[in-house]
Amino acid sequence: MKKNLIFCFVFLGAIALRGQTDRSQMPEPGPAPEINLQDPQRFELRNGLKVLVVENHKLPRVTIQLLLDNPPIKEGEKAGVSSLVGSLMGNGSENIPKDEFNEEVDFLGATINFGAQSAFAQSLSTYFPRILELMSEAALYPDFTEEEFQKEKDKLLTSLKAGEKDVGQIAGRVQRALAYGKEHPYGEFTTEETVNNVSLYDVQEFYRNYFVPANAYLVVIGDVSFDQVRELVDQYFTPWTKAAPPSFSYTEPSDAQYTQINFVDMPNAVQSEIAVQNLVELQMNDPDYLAALVANRILGGGGEARLFLNLREDKGYTYGSYSQINNDKYGPARFRATASVRNQVTDSSVVEILKEIKRIREEPVSESELEVAKAKYTGSFVLALEQPATMARYALNIETENLPADYYKTYLERLGKITREDVQQAARKYFEPSNARVVVAGKGSEVLENLENVTFEGRKIPVKYYNKEAEPVDRPDYEAAVPEGVTVQSVIDRYFEAIGGREAVGRIESLKLVYQGNVMGSAIRIEEVRTADRFAQTTFMNDNAMMGVVAKGDELYMKQGGNKVPLPEQMKQDMMQVVGVFPEQAVSANPDASLAGTEEVDGKPAYRIDVPGQAVQTSYFYDVETGLKVKEASVVSMNGQTQNQETLISDYQEVEGILFPSMKSQAMGPQQVETTLLEAVVNYQIQDSDFD
Repeated sequence: MKKNLIFCFVFLGAIALRGQTDRSQMPEPGPAPEINLQDPQRFELRNGLKVLVVENHKLPRVTIQLLLDNPPIKEGEKAGVSSLVGSLMGNGSENIPKDEFNEEVDFLGATINFGAQSAFAQSLSTYFPRILELMSEAALYPDFTEEEFQKEKDKLLTSLKAGEKDVGQIAGRVQRALAYGKEHPYGEFTTEETVNNVSLYDVQEFYRNYFVPANAYLVVIGDVSFDQVRELVDQYFTPWTKAAPPSFSYTEPSDAQYTQINFVDMPNAVQSEIAVQNLVELQMNDPDYLAALVANRILGGGGEARLFLNLREDKGYTYGSYSQINNDKYGPARFRATASVRNQVTDSSVVEILKEIKRIREEPVSESELEVAKAKYTGSFVLALEQPATMARYALNIETENLPADYYKTYLERLGKITREDVQQAARKYFEPSNARVVVAGKGSEVLENLENVTFEGRKIPVKYYNKEAEPVDRPDYEAAVPEGVTVQSVIDRYFEAIGGREAVGRIESLKLVYQGNVMGSAIRIEEVRTADRFAQTTFMNDNAMMGVVAKGDELYMKQGGNKVPLPEQMKQDMMQVVGVFPEQAVSANPDASLAGTEEVDGKPAYRIDVPGQAVQTSYFYDVETGLKVKEASVVSMNGQTQNQETLISDYQEVEGILFPSMKSQAMGPQQVETTLLEAVVNYQIQDSDFD
């Protein structure tokens, strides 16, 4: 018996050791799991609306999706009209008031959302007939009123104004414009000017022209019967007038003739936005479509991909670098490799991204990289099958992308057959560094000199310069920005003289400023109390204290909901650099403050003074002509995230011999909030509660 036990232990140990040895080798992939997808049942209305129905009685829920598969639409001088159409649709109908419509949808526990060329709804199957009716009401009889139009137009304009300060948004639109051209539907972008060109009539005309059934698909998935859906759709959507959208032509986009850096100067940028991009002719029904997706996954599809491992894990240049490849049946799509990097390593990051693109083209990927990429796609695919919206998307893709009926049933099988050679061929075909545009949006005064000396494969990459509207411009001139003799101190001295004189400013020991405004119908009030070494700011919403910041002595904390949250030590050190009755008093005593040059603020040149910091960087802008401060800007870095905050300052008014700005405008989320001076108290009587 003892011998038998010993034999068993030895035998099991041998198995364990053999298992450990085998771990060094990639296990053989098993057969692809069988995917059983139910084929949709189909019918078509006389007006051209095509309907797909998938019965699934596991749960008492229904998903409805409406898609208008129209070609790209050029909006031209009225870019933004489609966005306004989408925001106005789904808010009631000509027959049902907006509030009544929304209240009923909420009461039924349902969801109805609209876009300019789409709609989506979910509900319990019990309420499916009514939800389908409500969707048809909103789709066929939208209630476009002047009042709602003006509200949505104002929201869009506010969002655009805030976006003009967002380096990421500016970079994105310039990337599209340079890839496709501004006359192409994918390259044009919405501006304040184009939105102001849009009238209510334009919204109604866009709806009449493009929200038509000729290219429309309605997908219904869930606890329904085909006969029920057919009867209800026939009842509610047959009145949709038969029509096709107008057609038009536009110039086919093309890649750059050679690798080039397209630089956009963003003086407020604390990091550079990089995109190495080229156009691709890729459709879902192409034989190498899946191979292209796998190649992209290995290059830049996530935290295990090459770009991420190189630029973040190895070099520490960024918090993440990724790539994307898109498909489009109507024309060229884009391949992009992107990263948001520190200014100091912008040039190096460009080189490393190009190296990785070159490497995946020239060297076969490893077997382990291939298997990890396949596993990621397999897992995502299987998990997505649990969502009704996924089934709707798959059904639509088969119809609109000219895919075989078994495309998704054989998806995993085809994925499993992809080889290393397939991946390399796809990379060579779709990733084109020799024709790439390297679009960089960043702070030119810090990054441009090094960018202009970037070499790749023994050749210096030429640099072209563009503005925020993607128009070519001359190289920015940073050397001649400041006249001789102008210094940080001279700018601050002139500012003090402009607001009342240094002597008068010096007699102020404390100050209280109160500004008021309105945010989406709610009254906002911002109170500031300042002394030479203390600062407190509290924001009130409808007279309720929402948030505050207090800096005093060795303390810096945020107040919210009655709680005090200490802020990091480095942030405290940085913020105390600008604490004073007037911040300029502290700045003038700071040897690290620098005159960074001149920048335009509202179309006028202004001197810029930078106060550096590791957690908080602050900049002040002073009108060259008047000497008055016209803007304050700060960049806060915390937990790997950066946040830009800009405040425009204008309309100075006198209080006790000192000029104070009566207007301030700053972004709060997507809203641009304008506040006016309510109260200015010079030599304010300080209370302990002001700094609690």
